[in-house]
Amino acid sequence: MNIPESTLPRVVVIGGGFAGVQLVKTLANKNLQIVLIDKHNYHTFQPLLYQVSSSGLEPDSIAYPLRKIIKKHKTSFFRLAEVHQILPNQKRIQTSIGDLSYDYLVIATGTKTNFFGNTTIEAHSMPMKSVPQALNIRSLILQNFEKAAIANSKEEREAFLNFIIVGGGPTGVELAGAIAELKNNILPRDYRDLNTQDMNIHLLEGAQRVLPPMSEHASKKAEKFLTDLGVKVHCNTFVENYDGRQVTTNTKLKFSSETLIWAAGVTGAPILGLDANTLLKRTNRYKVNRFNQIDGYDSIFALGDIASMSTEAYPNGHPQVAQPAIQQGRLLGKNLLKLINNQPMKPFVYNDKGSMATIGRNKAVVDLKHFKFGGFFAWFIWMFIHLMSLVGFRNRVIVFFNWTYNYINFDKAARLIIRPFKK
Repeated sequence: MNIPESTLPRVVVIGGGFAGVQLVKTLANKNLQIVLIDKHNYHTFQPLLYQVSSSGLEPDSIAYPLRKIIKKHKTSFFRLAEVHQILPNQKRIQTSIGDLSYDYLVIATGTKTNFFGNTTIEAHSMPMKSVPQALNIRSLILQNFEKAAIANSKEEREAFLNFIIVGGGPTGVELAGAIAELKNNILPRDYRDLNTQDMNIHLLEGAQRVLPPMSEHASKKAEKFLTDLGVKVHCNTFVENYDGRQVTTNTKLKFSSETLIWAAGVTGAPILGLDANTLLKRTNRYKVNRFNQIDGYDSIFALGDIASMSTEAYPNGHPQVAQPAIQQGRLLGKNLLKLINNQPMKPFVYNDKGSMATIGRNKAVVDLKHFKFGGFFAWFIWMFIHLMSLVGFRNRVIVFFNWTYNYINFDKAARLIIRPFKK
């Protein structure tokens, strides 16, 4: 791996997501050697992936080079690699580019798409957990528009213009709203030979309402916003199968569609090598204590989505969103310094700042501790918080410019098929 030998304690961080990046920033230029490992050389701002999928943003506006984050950290290193296994007895990891020893290991690998064992759906549907996957969805949507324009039959045209989104959480709701804006604002101008009414967006949610983690007030508002945009919402509906064209559900609803986007759940992305009892089988998350130490290991930690910390307020672990990951990363950085200096560590307490979701132009819902509201003001707050949360000044400027341009012109400028997608 070509990491220089050092007398400083070595902290190896696996994963450059919200938790890993925050930890590395907190430990910047301290008396430690930091090695950050990720299979991508960039940090992805996942809350805005849906805007890449729907042609609202280019991928470089939500991705940030990991090496740029640590460029001023004298004792920090980045390696582009996949970690295959942890050897805890030897305090060593095996990766695609070689082995590396550690004094402290932090696992921040996040989650991957959960297809709940349905291999047919996995083979034919479109996940959206990474930039390449978001670009695949963008290409497929635009390719379907082009194919619909030359389709020889009404049935074939409808299959290209039917978009099925499975999962009514924030990702599904936001993506459904964004595709609806493509239908309402782009299709009539770019594809005048297509009938806008032939395009349908179906949002399927297994629970009784969309946005199940949020309040009922937010759910009702979000469903109304979606309906106003022309999205057909189906609650209490599970997808039983999808063969690439036909969608079957538990409610006997059937759809003919070339595009099924899977946003119905995630599962942890653990690494081989640790005791099997450290993992919760249902969620594939590591069981950690209040200091983010994995059960049974004093020098191995887990952060963010991959960590399940059971507390009185969150018996099943914290929500798998950005804020718990960021807060855990920040605290663990401080706690590692305490641990090295033989000082007592501080237990983690999650500061829930609320949750939000945007449905489209001037439409969003926000749940705070004492206030719940929706509409233009909620949309403005959503934009401001996401803009300020982006890593890098350049990314904030680009996203702000794109949002301003899109708002004024009712346009999505990134509707380019750069890399055609083949099923």
